[in-house]
Amino acid sequence: MNAEPAPRAIIADDEDLPRAELRRMLAAAWPELRIVAECEHGPAAVEAIDELAPDIAFLDIRMPGLSGLEVARAASGRCHTVFTTAYDSHAVEAFDAGAADYLLKPVAADRLAQTVQRLRERLQARQQAPDLDRLVERLSSQLQQRGGQAATAPLRWISASVGDTIKMFGVDEVLFFQSDEKYTRVVTASDEAHVRKPLKEIAEGLDPQAFWQVHRGVIVRAAGIARAQRDELGRITLHLKGHAEKLAVSQAYAWRFKPM
Repeated sequence: MNAEPAPRAIIADDEDLPRAELRRMLAAAWPELRIVAECEHGPAAVEAIDELAPDIAFLDIRMPGLSGLEVARAASGRCHTVFTTAYDSHAVEAFDAGAADYLLKPVAADRLAQTVQRLRERLQARQQAPDLDRLVERLSSQLQQRGGQAATAPLRWISASVGDTIKMFGVDEVLFFQSDEKYTRVVTASDEAHVRKPLKEIAEGLDPQAFWQVHRGVIVRAAGIARAQRDELGRITLHLKGHAEKLAVSQAYAWRFKPM
């Protein structure tokens, strides 16, 4: 009789110490749990979930690029989610429904033990990971009412060298950013250039409400989307305003285009 495979998890937190501490505590509380990826920002977490299909995702609510809430929405129904947060219990009343769990920072060993027990029971019962859309909406609303996420300095300008010329692009002109090996392609309605900065670094300075990650290598300005078209296989393609290029949406980000 074959043994059950060891459960697999990712940890996503942009701070090294909390991430390392949670890994250490999980090793003590749940020795058979395999941590298959550690991520420093939201887009990396979505990519890890998409590629590695973990059973569980431990997500910090505050992360650059995409928040833990946005990552949870992208992963909804595909893995069990545990949020880590520094907010007090009054800010996480939305978890009462039990669709996901949360850990307050600094994480207490007895509280982690409760979470581990719940996760063990769900996995042993082969419970389907829940749809988190409603939970995420309620929690997002509560956090916004209590001050939301800490503001970071927004990116306003992009400078790119083209030969002996330096081009300046206002971020509000950009239609999309596209990863191109060590560079990032910056595209406006009438021009484009490459910058010597990876997409994940650019993502940290973008307003996630204005710019949407739609693929591991593409971030698009939401207001620049003319329409999203779904084919017979369910694949989504974006058509842009004032630009002929079309952009593919990966499955991990298809939730952004659910009908209202």
